[in-house]
Amino acid sequence: MRKPFLFLFFILFIGLAALRYVDFDFSSLTGTAVAPLHSAVKDQGDLGVYFCPREDCESALVQFLNSAEQSIHCALFEVGLDAVKNVLDTKEKTMEVKIITDNDYLYKFNRSFVRADTYGLMHNKFCVIDGKKVSTGSMNPTNNDAHRNNNNLLLINSSVLAQNYEEEFQEMWAGNFKKGERVRNPSILLEDISLSNYFCPEDHCAERINAELREAKESIYVMAFSFTNEGIANVLLLKHLDGVPVHGIMEARQVTKYSKYEVLQYQGLDVVKDNNPGNMHHKVFIIDQETVVTGSFNPTEGGDIRNDENILIIKDKNIAKKFREEFEYVYSLKKP
Repeated sequence: MRKPFLFLFFILFIGLAALRYVDFDFSSLTGTAVAPLHSAVKDQGDLGVYFCPREDCESALVQFLNSAEQSIHCALFEVGLDAVKNVLDTKEKTMEVKIITDNDYLYKFNRSFVRADTYGLMHNKFCVIDGKKVSTGSMNPTNNDAHRNNNNLLLINSSVLAQNYEEEFQEMWAGNFKKGERVRNPSILLEDISLSNYFCPEDHCAERINAELREAKESIYVMAFSFTNEGIANVLLLKHLDGVPVHGIMEARQVTKYSKYEVLQYQGLDVVKDNNPGNMHHKVFIIDQETVVTGSFNPTEGGDIRNDENILIIKDKNIAKKFREEFEYVYSLKKP
């Protein structure tokens, strides 16, 4: 009677081990929702990236907004640039303009076509133009973020990606903050660029980042405005123990008792504080010189479960090279 039992145990063990290597929805078993694997949707378009303040992010964003012919839908944590305000006010006279902002910053851009979120943070920084183009990244349209703080701005032509962001926008416009449907098309092949797109908290952004970090074999570079997420820090520590070099830059003002800066540095990781007189505002992971994670999401507990956020996972060596060059530039300005 023992042999059948041992055989069944062996089959169960092999099955559970195999599940470690597939993207399976364990939500019914563990309560942690992980979306099933999706095949990539092919799309045509392009992706441009700007790094503030070394490049003229303000002009790039204003030109992007000015290109709208039918509609502008934006979810912007804070709207402070006069040039952006002027474009939105002008465009609203001839087309549909809808803006969502965080309640703490409604006073900066309070219009009839603006709605505010009053719970947690509406921390996104994205716009959807004509249902075809998307702006996103770490840059808020403010004078500090465009001209003083280290940031990135992505301008993307992709109707599939734009639909993802549009659906997220419409959920928030209807008052559904901090919840909603999972992203419809999380995987996109934009020409030769692989994109994965997620929204927090419903798509569990921290776990998506962990999954990418676990795949690292050669190197990990981190630029983080605020870093308090224990799970992400643990993956970096494990990768360091596995011999994968980990380099990080953190905003000096955000290195508090809650920050993971000291524990990472104590364990021997190459983690430094920035020396920007403004803020080092990036939220970026660069993995194996090929994968870039960016967006509005800081690696914090609040960013994962209490804020409205978005991330893009970009797999493209040319784009990763540009982000690595930005890392080296910011790293060169580190505190002694």
